[in-house]
Amino acid sequence: MSSSKLPSPSLHTRGTSRRSFLRYAGLTAAAMPIMTEGRLAWAAQQQQQQDQQHVRGHRPKPTVDANGVPPVMINANENPLGPSQSALAAIDASALTGGRYDANGGLDKLVALLSQQMGVPEDHIAVYAGSSEPLHFTVLAFSSDTKPYITADPSYEAGMWAAQAAGAKVSKWPLTDSYAHDVKAMVAASPTAGVIYICNPNNPTGTLTPKEDIVWAAKNKPAGSVLLIDEAYIHLSEAPSCIDLVQQGQDVIVLRTFSKVYGMAGIRCGVAFGRPDLLAKLQRYGMNPLPVTAVNAAAASLSEPELVPTRRKIIADTRISTFKWLESKGYKFIPSVSNCFMIDTGRPGKEVIAAMQAHNVFIGRTWPVWPNHVRVSVGTPAEMAAFQTAFAAVMSAPATASA
Repeated sequence: MSSSKLPSPSLHTRGTSRRSFLRYAGLTAAAMPIMTEGRLAWAAQQQQQQDQQHVRGHRPKPTVDANGVPPVMINANENPLGPSQSALAAIDASALTGGRYDANGGLDKLVALLSQQMGVPEDHIAVYAGSSEPLHFTVLAFSSDTKPYITADPSYEAGMWAAQAAGAKVSKWPLTDSYAHDVKAMVAASPTAGVIYICNPNNPTGTLTPKEDIVWAAKNKPAGSVLLIDEAYIHLSEAPSCIDLVQQGQDVIVLRTFSKVYGMAGIRCGVAFGRPDLLAKLQRYGMNPLPVTAVNAAAASLSEPELVPTRRKIIADTRISTFKWLESKGYKFIPSVSNCFMIDTGRPGKEVIAAMQAHNVFIGRTWPVWPNHVRVSVGTPAEMAAFQTAFAAVMSAPATASA
C-alpha cells in the first residue's frame, strides 16, 4: 500500500446558475480543475515534450508528416468511430435551438430513457457534461482530511486530484495477480474511508474485477463510506454492471459515460446513478445546464439497440488482432477487455513514448508504480498497423540513457 500527495496539475435538474455554483462550491474545490482522460493525456504529452526539449532541444508535436499522413493518436482512450449517425443527426438538429438552455425538454427525455433502460427511478439519475464531473464531485463530497480516498494502483488518477482538493489522504493498493482490484485490502485500508474507488474495467489495464468482489466490497465497506464504481468502459466488455446495487439502495454511486463506446468524448455527456440523498451532496459543487447537442446525441445513441454490440465487436476485433501481433513478436502485455492495454517494454516507458513520437505515433502515459509499462489505446486497424511498425522499430533499437 502507498499513500501520496500529488503535485499541482498544469442530479437531474435544469441546472443551477453560475452564481449559485460559486456560492455553494468551496474555494479550493472551485479552483481545482476537473481532470478528464483527455486532460490527463494532454498533460502527459506536454510533460513528455518538455522532457525531450530539455534533453534533446526539440519538442515533437502531433502534426501531419511530409507525406501528408496525419499523426496516430492512440493516447487518450478515445473512440475513432466518433458519434453514431443518429447522434450526428441529433447534434445537427439541436444546433438550431442552441440559443436556449433546453428548448425541447431534451434532458427530461434523456433521464426518462435512462430510467427505462437501466431500471432505476428518475430521481436516482444525474446527468453531467461527462462522467469526470460526478467523479470529482463525489470525492469532494465524501472525502476529507479524516476520510481518505482509497484506490487501486495503477488506476485512473482523476479521483486523486479531487482528493487533493478535499485535503484527503490518498491510499493506493496494488492490483492482484489477475490485475483485479484487491477489494479486501481496499476495504480494510481505513475504518473511516470516505470513498472507495473501483474502475471496472480498469483504466489503464483494461482488466476486470469480478462482480462478486464488488458486491462484497459494498456489503463490507466501512459505515459512512461510499463505493464509487466507474463503469466508463463497461460497454466494451461483456462484464455485468453493478447498477443493481443502486436499485438495492446501497451506498454506491455508479458512473457511466458517452465518451467511449458511443464516441462522444468531445461532445461531453455522462451519468451518475445513486440514491437521491447521495446525489444531492454532489449538487453543491455545481450542476450547470448541459449542452443541448450532448443531451440529444446521448438520447439518440441510446435509441440504437445494435450500436453497443456492433462497436464492441469492432474494437475487440482490432484489439485481438493487435494482441496476436504482440504475441508473435514476443512482447509482454496485459490482456484487456477494453479499448486500452498495457505493454511491459522492459525499459523506461517514457523513453519508448518519446521514440514513438518520433514516428508520429502518440501512445498513452506511464504510471509511477509501473515505470516500464506504457498504455496504448485501441485505434482503427490502420492506426494499429502504424503502431506496430513504429513499435517494432523502437523496440529493435537499444535503450538510451536519456530517460
